[in-house]
Amino acid sequence: MAEVTAICRFCHATCGMVATLEDGRVTRLIGDIDNPMYAGYSCVKGRNYHAFHESPSRLRTPLRRRSDGGFESASSAAVLDEIAVRTRDILDRHGPRSVAMYGGTFSHFCPAGVMLRESFMDAIGSPMRFSNATIDQPGKPISMALHGKWGAGPQDFADADVCMLIGANPLVSMWGGIPSFNPAKRLHEARQRGLKLIVIDPRRTESARKADLHLQCLPGQDVPLLAAMLNVIITEGLCDRAFIEAETEGFGALAAAVAPFTPERVAPRAGIEAGSIIEAARMFARAQRGNVTSGTGPSMAPHGVLMDYLVLALNTVCGRWIKAGERMPNRGVLFRQFSGVARAEKPRAATGFGEALRVRGLTDTAAGLPTAALAEEILTPGEGQVKALFVVGGNPLLSWPNQAKTRRALESLELLVVVDPVLSETARHAHYVIGPRFGFESPAITFGNEGITVYGLSLGYPEPFAQYQPQLIEPPAGSDVLEDWRIFYELGRRMGYPLAFRGQPFDMSTPPTTDGLLSQFVARSRVPLEEIKRHPHGAVFPDPKPCAEPRDAEWPHRLQLAAPVMIAELHGIAAQKSEAPAPAGPVMGGEGSALRLLLVSRREHALYNSVAHDLPALRRRLPHNPAHLNPQDAARLGIVDGAIVEIESAVGGIRAVAHLAPDVREGVVSIAHGFAGACTAALIDDATDYEALSGLPRMSALPVTVRPAAATPTTA
Repeated sequence: MAEVTAICRFCHATCGMVATLEDGRVTRLIGDIDNPMYAGYSCVKGRNYHAFHESPSRLRTPLRRRSDGGFESASSAAVLDEIAVRTRDILDRHGPRSVAMYGGTFSHFCPAGVMLRESFMDAIGSPMRFSNATIDQPGKPISMALHGKWGAGPQDFADADVCMLIGANPLVSMWGGIPSFNPAKRLHEARQRGLKLIVIDPRRTESARKADLHLQCLPGQDVPLLAAMLNVIITEGLCDRAFIEAETEGFGALAAAVAPFTPERVAPRAGIEAGSIIEAARMFARAQRGNVTSGTGPSMAPHGVLMDYLVLALNTVCGRWIKAGERMPNRGVLFRQFSGVARAEKPRAATGFGEALRVRGLTDTAAGLPTAALAEEILTPGEGQVKALFVVGGNPLLSWPNQAKTRRALESLELLVVVDPVLSETARHAHYVIGPRFGFESPAITFGNEGITVYGLSLGYPEPFAQYQPQLIEPPAGSDVLEDWRIFYELGRRMGYPLAFRGQPFDMSTPPTTDGLLSQFVARSRVPLEEIKRHPHGAVFPDPKPCAEPRDAEWPHRLQLAAPVMIAELHGIAAQKSEAPAPAGPVMGGEGSALRLLLVSRREHALYNSVAHDLPALRRRLPHNPAHLNPQDAARLGIVDGAIVEIESAVGGIRAVAHLAPDVREGVVSIAHGFAGACTAALIDDATDYEALSGLPRMSALPVTVRPAAATPTTA
């Protein structure tokens, strides 16, 4: 028996762990108390991550679809031979655009895999590359491109006086506002030093329970709320005027656009008191340091890009960026996150560049190609139609909007290849399923948290931390699994396509090693990978230039507070009627038979999106995907805790187990996204109700009808 350090890869937080090894297996995982970033933190998911490696549901050999529709095992060599022939045939007949790639959540923890799949798509000349980034929070990189990025980064949580969370619950999601690395400890320490926490959320979440001020608003009203707060801050003179005048453009246009959004007008629309809006605005603006950030829910609601743009505007008018001479918490170790100069960086395109989709006038974006439109792309005949799809570490049938359309699209493909450790709902429709090496069977680095700063504020490591983990174990005996990078390397070799990364060609006769690929991936890092390897618990590597440098006086770029497309959208919302939305009420059949509610997405502590629902320890905690309802709404429906309810939207319906939850405000039903049972993707209209820039449909704040499914309640 031995204990070694490890990096958990169950989610993006990549916590530092200590793994117990026995007979070539990981038998126990706990948080690493000696890790300087995580200080022993771990969650229930991470402590059960090793069970995934030995799970009976794990694929140990590739699967090939038989002519009768079933699956049979086959060797990886035979499967790759067949995939190469079929892919080449599709390319010859239909051209490069006919082959698409989708990288899901689990694929992004494997940088070597990212390198080779991108190299493969480069080699075949296909622009059709999609990811989960455009069905989660695409508004963040798009709004950052419209607003501009600050070269020295946002103010640090470690010395913040205030933190405002819009629909974010980092104590569960490990995402947004509060650093994701032992967030409860960091929030506790911050509140001990006097930090004020503001939470805007229709649920009284775990984070909201710690708040000094909680605005329990109606879903989908984040844009009017943020506009009203900007109105208060501007009219009361609470802005950082010096920063605005020196570093921004468009302040006057922004002030005019938010002027109609008075707290008194917005309050009934948002379902809260006008005084609460004013109090939140003053509490945020009067603090000296801090920032506001948003979560997945409001990003999936209508006007998601504008919502994230107003988040950036709120931080900017209050000057919540690191100024010249101030300490930067982390400029980067493996990657350079920020230039280190206190200035607005050169603007980049938000949308309208790169590949244009054939549906809905959508184009490439700062977040990537709109994944929400890929099913329609596959189903639309004509030149450029997608005929083959590679899915790596994702589950489109559970996560893409409009589940019925997604199923039709998957079934229509000439070739569907899924790389997944289990036979997922999507994999059941595949022609080939390849089980990859998993987790501790490959080396790892903590690169992800240095690469996601564009998705919000205070998301990267709050100190210049990095960690490396060597391969700890071999795959199960007798298995035939491949690292995902090896799959695309072998396809390129079989198809006669030379692969390269950043212009450096790979040797197509001798496969690289994963360690070699990681070294190539971070070849430009500030700290050499070999030095990082010398610190098994990870380490903080001090920056020799920790303070932000001043910009040149002639520097031409400024942060944009009035991007025309955003201001036009804001004017359009202001022109709408501002009366309060219709309250939840009975429909179809009289009192108590059904209710009109707004569905919101959520995170569940024991789950991470569509991943590992069958692990026993996690399934015991959450055996199904409950529909969380306020007890008053449940009483109107005449149901008790554990009853089965039917939830319908304009495009589909699901059944779920009702869970009575006083933390959910009346008029709202809260369900996790991406679950095999009670899958909210079945309720989402992807074609008529979507955000114009990102293509993201309304996936939260979604109008639904909820009714009892049976006269007799069923215990969960």
